[in-house]
Amino acid sequence: MEGMKPAKAALTGLLALVAALAAGHLVAAFVGLSASPYLAVGNAFIDITPSWLKDFAVTTFGTADKLVLLLGMALVLAGIAVGAGLASRNSPAPGTLVVVLLGFVGVIAVVTRPDVGQLAVLAPVVSTAAGVYVFRYLHREAEESDSRRGFLITAGLAVTAGVAGQLFGARTDVEGSRQAVGDLTPKVKAPEIPLGADFAGDGTPSFITSGKDFYRIDTALSVPRIRAEEWALRVHGMVERPTVLTFEEIRSRDLVEETVTLTCVSNEVGGPYISTANFVGIRIGDVLREAGVKAGADQLFSTSDDGFTAGSPLDYVLERGLIAIGMNGEPLPAEHGFPARLVVPGLYGYVSATKWVTDLNVTTFAKDQGYWIPRGWATRAPIKASSRIDRPKRMGKVQGKTMIAGTAWAQPKGVAKVEVRVDGGPWQETVLGADVSDTTWRMWKIELDLSRGSHTAECRATDKSGQTQDQARLDPVPDGATGWHSVTFTVE
Repeated sequence: MEGMKPAKAALTGLLALVAALAAGHLVAAFVGLSASPYLAVGNAFIDITPSWLKDFAVTTFGTADKLVLLLGMALVLAGIAVGAGLASRNSPAPGTLVVVLLGFVGVIAVVTRPDVGQLAVLAPVVSTAAGVYVFRYLHREAEESDSRRGFLITAGLAVTAGVAGQLFGARTDVEGSRQAVGDLTPKVKAPEIPLGADFAGDGTPSFITSGKDFYRIDTALSVPRIRAEEWALRVHGMVERPTVLTFEEIRSRDLVEETVTLTCVSNEVGGPYISTANFVGIRIGDVLREAGVKAGADQLFSTSDDGFTAGSPLDYVLERGLIAIGMNGEPLPAEHGFPARLVVPGLYGYVSATKWVTDLNVTTFAKDQGYWIPRGWATRAPIKASSRIDRPKRMGKVQGKTMIAGTAWAQPKGVAKVEVRVDGGPWQETVLGADVSDTTWRMWKIELDLSRGSHTAECRATDKSGQTQDQARLDPVPDGATGWHSVTFTVE
């Protein structure tokens, strides 16, 4: 028996794969988008990714790391599909077995997701059934002299199902819910940002980071889509009076506004994963004191709608934490946690900045561990004093006098001074921007008259306790990067 031609066999495998993923994505639109087998397997891969690989991905690809993961998965699946098709030139059995095995992987990935319901398993089951049916159907069609019509119909239906799934999956009107929130007027406003807080004209960032420019590092492949009207926050654990707060109940309280700088533990020396915004919300300490924290509790264990968890030191949270519902004068953007997120100044985001937060459990570090702790990251993660040169850029060229400018942070102690040295010479103290608060970054600059040629500038910050940042360059994991940032540039 001659069997199918290789091209038809490969196309049969690819179209069966596309049909399976599209069918699963369509069903997931109704049972929870995270149940889409493609996304569920991707999220499962993220969950089991070792720290060294995660750091490599963030360092190499930045915020495009998830796109790279999805594209990589697509290439691997396409290769498997082509191989399954070629192995089935004479019989559909090998390809059918591959589809079933992939479907089993999808089922396991979905049922182990913490953010989907019981019906979510329908998505990988339907995906598997569609894959088997389409593979065997196209295998029969390929035996005919003119099978083009069947292949085209299958491709069209698969694309339609995939697009429909994406459209239906995005049908939750998050933006409409955000608009309905209206103005968020804090009873206690953050102090006005004084003139001279940044040196944007000399190369530093603007003091307040816009929502679209605010750094974003997530573990999930898809942004949770939650309407404020349907959201609630459960407060329980080691408390006398467990409670549930709705969005409207939070909004009706006395709101406070605070200017806070957040930074990611994955931020390397000189890295971009740091931003500042005006956050509006209520103090976590008020909520917890109303609930009555029991003796012995030392951790606030927060859970996101997407299943991410973080453990924050309770003393930090009681003193400084916010349940934020607004950012820079408007409701939180969807990608930054709408309807609500946690903001705890002075701690790296992986132990404090839970977005789309739905659950607060007062507990102990001995009992519960956040998402990253079993992966070898530090349990308590206070932000280290650090500084960064923003101008000149690495390998940049300058003319005339040289303006060196940048950013420093040391939450929650605050920045006392920043020093710069060039070519290993003496340290020179810089001009600091206005001191907004100890929970925000601080800009700095210095103008130097340097000779023509190549130069290397280094910077270091000292916090208000007198501690100067460490020279030794350490990687982000397990508890944050440190080291003097250096930039080499040329004076022409």
